Amino acid sequence: MTTDASARAIKPELLRTYTEDFNKDRANLIAADAAVSAGVLKAATDYRGVRALPRDFSIELKQGSITNQERSGRCWMFASLNTLRYELMHRWNLEDFEFSETYLFFWDAMEKSNTYLENVLRTLDEATDSRLFEAINWGPSDDGGWWQMFAALVNKYGLVPKSAYPESENSRNSDDFKQYLNSKLREFAAELRRRSVAGASEDELRALKDEYMGTVYRICAVALGEPPEKFDFFARTKDDAEADADGKAESCKCEGKSDAKACKCDKDKSDKPKTGKDERPQIREIGITPLEFYKKYVPVDVNDFVTLANAPLKNRPFNQRYRIRFSANVAEAGDMEFVNVPLDVFKKAALDQLTAGHPIWFACDCTQFALRKDGFFDQSVVRVDQLFGTEFTGDKAHGLEYGDSPSNHAMTFTGVNLGEDGKPNRWKVENSWGKDAGKDGYYVMSDAWFDRYVTELIIRKEYLDDATRALLAAEPVELDPWQPLPRRCR
Repeated sequence: MTTDASARAIKPELLRTYTEDFNKDRANLIAADAAVSAGVLKAATDYRGVRALPRDFSIELKQGSITNQERSGRCWMFASLNTLRYELMHRWNLEDFEFSETYLFFWDAMEKSNTYLENVLRTLDEATDSRLFEAINWGPSDDGGWWQMFAALVNKYGLVPKSAYPESENSRNSDDFKQYLNSKLREFAAELRRRSVAGASEDELRALKDEYMGTVYRICAVALGEPPEKFDFFARTKDDAEADADGKAESCKCEGKSDAKACKCDKDKSDKPKTGKDERPQIREIGITPLEFYKKYVPVDVNDFVTLANAPLKNRPFNQRYRIRFSANVAEAGDMEFVNVPLDVFKKAALDQLTAGHPIWFACDCTQFALRKDGFFDQSVVRVDQLFGTEFTGDKAHGLEYGDSPSNHAMTFTGVNLGEDGKPNRWKVENSWGKDAGKDGYYVMSDAWFDRYVTELIIRKEYLDDATRALLAAEPVELDPWQPLPRRCR
């Protein structure tokens, strides 16, 4: 290529041509008026695309109240807890329920800090400007994560209801807390590397790391408050149910009896004096631990889920298991793994799990062709191609290879609409941006958008086909932490 500076410059005569061509086209002037006044997304919104995505679904799961991660990068945690609370609510017949996101946020900060310092000890011979060390050092205790990070935390620390450990200002808005925690961790890293050069032994360095973790705990406890070791749990089941000895709600005992002229259960209830007392069955636990609560009240095992990816990249062949180095949050739990599968296998697993009545954690690039306020994910709704007068032709492989549309946000599928041909045409999405985003917190996604921008699904093993399930026993291909897909969601 030429090194002549004038050849690399934008030429004045070309600029005159550009502006003349722009002003000759009436569509350009109309588009500029709309975009400058209302912003690109509003100016590009196509009402026909909006009308083509109604918010009704042939398969729909009844979920609890919409959650809100606010100004934090905890989407992966919220989406994970939203999948589990659905199972808990329907197992115990609760009207609503929310886990404490702050509880896991505390332990995630602790574990990421520990793993960061362990990774520093693993890479003492790396230059600080090496690609590997820069990847490790980028965000020592960054908010982002994956389902497997969530599973590692639950396995080690259990779960608690939100009432036992509510939100704090620093969990709602985590930037300041994480800024200074990360600064301190990098100071610790520099000192560990300095001591290593000075001849400190591995045991001496690890003892110093343990001392540093005391400071990390103090920072986390000051910012978030200490997490509970035990707590009390209280809940009431729905009005239309009774609870069995284990707390599980039962339906009317007269249901299905052909000789019953009237429901005896309703008659028994109507004979009771009317008072303002809440007579619904109760679930009560006094002094239960987080691990006990998880094992007793959550009817699914977080280890029974698999990460499926759909990444059509030449250097990431399908039907292969992959592992990303240096991607763990809990040091002893192991690195992030996923199985890359073709789109038809990927989508069938999602349909099978939703049809069976279970929500799905998924990851995508939520910024592409999306209306955050109105709640749409669809290229036919956000017609920036028409607004700017240029086609956007990049496919999924291009978006991943060139970093244009990597996964950056996790949400939950809670419904899908099947057309007359039995194929999906739109998906219902539960987000964690509060009730004011989308339609009461929910989004609608076209099936074409699913194909293009959804990159990861968390699927129960029972809904994998035999060929995909067999891949779980294969030796994984190791990937470096900077290689495309998947990326931490925030």
